Amino acid sequence: MKKALITGITGQDGSYLAELLLEKGYEVYGIWRRKSVVDYGNVDHIKDKINFIYADMTDVVSLMTAMRISDADEVYNLAAQSFVATSWEQPLATADIDAIGVTNMLEAIRAVKPTARFYQASTSEMFGLVQEIPQKETTPFYPRSPYGVAKLYGHWITKNYRESFGMYTCSGILFNHESERRGKEFVTRKITNAVARIKFGLQDCLELGNMDSKRDWGHSKDYVKAMWLMLQQDTPDDYVIATNETRTVREFVDIAFNAAGIELEWKGSGVDEIAINKANGKTVVKVNKKFFRPAEVDLLLGDPTKAETKLGWKREIDFKELVTRMVKNDLELTEKEIKINGIK
Repeated sequence: MKKALITGITGQDGSYLAELLLEKGYEVYGIWRRKSVVDYGNVDHIKDKINFIYADMTDVVSLMTAMRISDADEVYNLAAQSFVATSWEQPLATADIDAIGVTNMLEAIRAVKPTARFYQASTSEMFGLVQEIPQKETTPFYPRSPYGVAKLYGHWITKNYRESFGMYTCSGILFNHESERRGKEFVTRKITNAVARIKFGLQDCLELGNMDSKRDWGHSKDYVKAMWLMLQQDTPDDYVIATNETRTVREFVDIAFNAAGIELEWKGSGVDEIAINKANGKTVVKVNKKFFRPAEVDLLLGDPTKAETKLGWKREIDFKELVTRMVKNDLELTEKEIKINGIK
């Protein structure tokens, strides 16, 4: 039985990866931080099947202890301060976790079990001000946020340990991937949650930033399969995981409202752009400039050819199904909230 250690196990990707590894017969260990209130997050439904270890990405001693306890054959580093907007408000904390934290984990592996295989969660945000369309493994990086910069350090230190110490270390350059388990602070979940609340009359309007931002969106459940596949190869390498399709935030909003039976009509442009509900003429979406980034990333589009060819990976959930799944889930959660709280 293989043993796997997952950092960030209670998050979106961590939960889907834990499910996948359990299905494959792994003994799964998960790192989590001590909190005043116990919160299993997205793995609450499988918490009895996971071995939890208290540790922190900023504390290398705790990570070494986690390696000794788990004796992991595979380590998946998914822990991060992963919200781009917060990285401007907390740039040092973001660097401690997303950059130095990767080195801490690599050092823990090197000291305790250097034969363990390591996966680093890199990100399309490292491309930032894109130098090539579409972006692939050889595209130059140009991060546009403290988050992107910190992640770029994590990416390069992972490659450095592979080349310097002969360790099996891989980075997955994952483009935007969402799901029903996405945190509400992220724009996609913010949209689908608002759609559900507007549908049930609990919210009047959704405010967003740059509607013309283009992203390459996939489903987390598809993307964690690529993580696992990377660590099953004979030779470690880095891979772009993406759909090779790009959509605007506006397109995401349109499909989300349509999934809830609401047809939109767009008016205006830029900061004056709004969307009205065709059925009743009410404004349900408007642009608010406070949600624009200090340095905007306008277009991300990934080329997954290498992953498809070498790993045999392919995504199964398309963009429309992704959005529809998220909306359906939030409609169900909102309806449940209404019943529990007796909201009329």
